[in-house]
Amino acid sequence: GSPEETELSITLTLRMLMHGKEIGSIIGKKGETVKRIREQSSARITISEGSCPERITTITGSTDAVFRAVSMIAFKLEEDLGAGSDGATVGRAPVTLRLVIPASQCGSLIGKAGAKIREIRESTGAQVQVAGDLLPNSTERAVTVSGVPDAIIQCVRQICAVILESPPKGATIPYHPGLSLGTILLSANQGFSMQGQYSGVSPAEVTKLQQLSGHTLPFASLGHAPSMVPGLDTSSQSSSQEFLVPNDLIGCIIGRHGSKISEIRQMSGAHIKIGNQTEGSSERHVTITGSPVSITVAQYLITA
Repeated sequence: GSPEETELSITLTLRMLMHGKEIGSIIGKKGETVKRIREQSSARITISEGSCPERITTITGSTDAVFRAVSMIAFKLEEDLGAGSDGATVGRAPVTLRLVIPASQCGSLIGKAGAKIREIRESTGAQVQVAGDLLPNSTERAVTVSGVPDAIIQCVRQICAVILESPPKGATIPYHPGLSLGTILLSANQGFSMQGQYSGVSPAEVTKLQQLSGHTLPFASLGHAPSMVPGLDTSSQSSSQEFLVPNDLIGCIIGRHGSKISEIRQMSGAHIKIGNQTEGSSERHVTITGSPVSITVAQYLITA
């Protein structure tokens, strides 16, 4: 096809993190608002289930449909959240959207020494911030965009352009608000298929993840996903993360003749070193070295 045709057929998926109040505003009475946005934008819009205070709104469609939906959402939020108690609008209240983006794409968004993100801020007049930390139990980060609706819409367009140009590297573990690691691993099938066009994870690997998830430990006890330094290109930046594992569990991680640990190394691409047992200590040090994403995947598998 001609370039124009391919341009139109690109499917874009945008995930946004919203609080209860914002979700209420987007859904509207008896779901009327979200129904109108779906019809007028012709984008698919799904809102994650769950009673947790945060929900994920996923917008999928042609790039145009997605931008139409985003712009309707931005104006709706401005209208509902910008109104004073007496219903009078106090100036134009800034609107904030929080996009959820795979960490492996955030490097391109920030650009060398922050050049790209600065260019986006200056050309759109919106505030843009990329979170330094990964969202819990995922390899995604929050990108917060705020400003008046017009600025936000321009800004989201530019962010999407960057994301479409630089596909994510490696597997993306999508963020699910309020879910513990165990639940995500067990629902890895849905988790990964939702990210269908993004994740570099084959069904076989998902099955492996599920087999590995037979033993679930609370994630928190092993230290959280590594904090990352914003502005550095995550793909090439190697860092290391250390945590303690009880002696009686180290065997599960190593596996028979080291089979489990080599499987974890292979799937995550990280380097994993298990420290020697020290006198009188009931725990062993495990050091994981690699790119931030491979560290997170390794931690994920070890935790499972």
